[in-house]
Formats: sequence, C-alpha cells, structure tokens
Amino acid sequence: MLKPLIYRLGSNPKLSLTRFFRGLALFVLAVIFIALGYYTHFSLQIIGVVILIPALFFAVWGYSGIFANRFSQVLKDMGPKNHDPDLWK
Repeated sequence: MLKPLIYRLGSNPKLSLTRFFRGLALFVLAVIFIALGYYTHFSLQIIGVVILIPALFFAVWGYSGIFANRFSQVLKDMGPKNHDPDLWK
C-alpha cells in the first residue's frame, strides 16, 4: 500500500530537486518580505506570509520526493532473505 506511493514520489529525483529549490527560493523571498515589513510597512509582512505558504508546500513536496527516491533504493536492495535455520550446512 505504501510502496507504490513511495515509488511514484521518488520516480523523478531531478524534478523533486527542482521543486525543493523553488520552494527554498520562495522561502528566502518570503523571509526577505517579512524582514522588510518589520522595518517599513506591515503590508510587506502580509505579502511575505502569503508567499510563505506555497514556499513551504513546494519545499515539502520536493523534499518528500527526494526522500522517497532514497528510501525506494533501500527498499529495492532489501530483497527476500533466505532464513535457513540449519547453521551447519
């Protein structure tokens, strides 16, 4: 049930990295607007908070894709193991 979602999220790591960097850039822009609004007009803070919402969405979406790609590689390497109880073979 969870494996197809992990494989689908991690199927395109370059796109996930692009989404993460876009979210990170929007986050930096939002922090700049919030800081400018602290020293000048308060409406810049509101603009910063509005930009912060999609920034966090894209950053989390991209990071979850990156994590899913790495985790799917771990799942792929964990194949079924032969549990033979006879140690003296």
